[in-house]
Amino acid sequence: MKGKLEPSERQKLVEEGKNLKERLVTLEEDLLNLTDELQQEAQCVPNMTHPDVPVGGEDCSSIRKMVGKASEFSFSVKDHVQLGKDLNIFDFDAAAEVSGSKFYYLKNEAVMLEMGLINWAVSEVMKRGFTPLITPEIVRSSVVEKCGFQPRGTNTQVYSIEGSDQCLIGTAEIPVGGIHMDSIIPESSLPLKYVAFSHCFRTEAGAAGAATRGLYRVHQFSKVEMFILCRPEESNSFHEELIEIEEELFSSLGLHFKYASDFISSGFKFSFDVLTIVFPIHFPLAGLMTSSNFHRTIDMATQDLGAPAYRKFDVEAWMPGLGRYGEISSASNCTDYQSRRLGIRYRPESSIPPKKGKGSSTPTRFVHTLNATACAVPRMIICLLENYQQEDGSVVIPEPLRRFMGGLEIITPKIQIRC
Repeated sequence: MKGKLEPSERQKLVEEGKNLKERLVTLEEDLLNLTDELQQEAQCVPNMTHPDVPVGGEDCSSIRKMVGKASEFSFSVKDHVQLGKDLNIFDFDAAAEVSGSKFYYLKNEAVMLEMGLINWAVSEVMKRGFTPLITPEIVRSSVVEKCGFQPRGTNTQVYSIEGSDQCLIGTAEIPVGGIHMDSIIPESSLPLKYVAFSHCFRTEAGAAGAATRGLYRVHQFSKVEMFILCRPEESNSFHEELIEIEEELFSSLGLHFKYASDFISSGFKFSFDVLTIVFPIHFPLAGLMTSSNFHRTIDMATQDLGAPAYRKFDVEAWMPGLGRYGEISSASNCTDYQSRRLGIRYRPESSIPPKKGKGSSTPTRFVHTLNATACAVPRMIICLLENYQQEDGSVVIPEPLRRFMGGLEIITPKIQIRC
């Protein structure tokens, strides 16, 4: 602008500039608030579901196949709480005094059993090409949200740390998912397979009743988790692989698995999302009346999937002391639900070389993520104690675990001296 402005005109422009700056600050604040609101609303939208997933609530979940029936004993069976008391391996009363309800002390052979299960599960999964991890157990709330979990609200399962933006993890899936957050992975590095050990913390809001007593539903527990990042077209096959690994893990403890198959004209088509387990027949279980079904696999219905899961299979074990089946493992395909929020991409390798002086022009794609439980320790302890109990009150240790427990073969009742 040529010429000198009149003072009044200059002052007018200065005031307009100040007003624009103030309006800009207000608009930026509004944008941040609206972005946060949009993010919160978007997080309420679950993943798409596989076309074969049953539609409805938990009652609509389908049992893919079962063999036989629940195990029968010739003696009165005990639940794991009574077994733990007789064997002197649990202390729920002292834990309730120290920490509150749904906490526990493990003692004596139960400590060895937990450590044995962890080392057994990690070592077995490592043989399948998984990288072992021990994860942080405190993460940022934003990472929890991006993995599809809600750290806030009255029914949240997440413990938040007051005065911070951090939470205790409910599963190693969360910190493992965050490892590659906001990164582009070379396609040649895929798939990435991890087996992670962590302690897990859950509020278990709304959980109550006899069905949750003892170790079945607790606030803190140890777990070994499998996690895979892969190309989108491979996620269904890796979902099958995770189920196969679970099958191999449980069968190595003396459990016999069967998968259903569909006969087609070109031969046999094996469907690895169909899993049943029958009771072990080579352990000397005194008093066992039948060699029968021990596990079943559930194709979880849409309302019971959880926000991230495209498809999820739960493996349930018969727990004779509790008189019902209980979940001991699950395997979920989350497709790109988590990777979009976490910003995990890969760049497909192009067969056409880039032009001179230019980088790759191939657009990036989001990876798919999958997770599965290799060993949820408390549930596995329940399963082993209740199914391998003997008439004399002792419990047999499955052979594969013995080398991880100093050669221990059997847990025997203790004579407890009372003052």
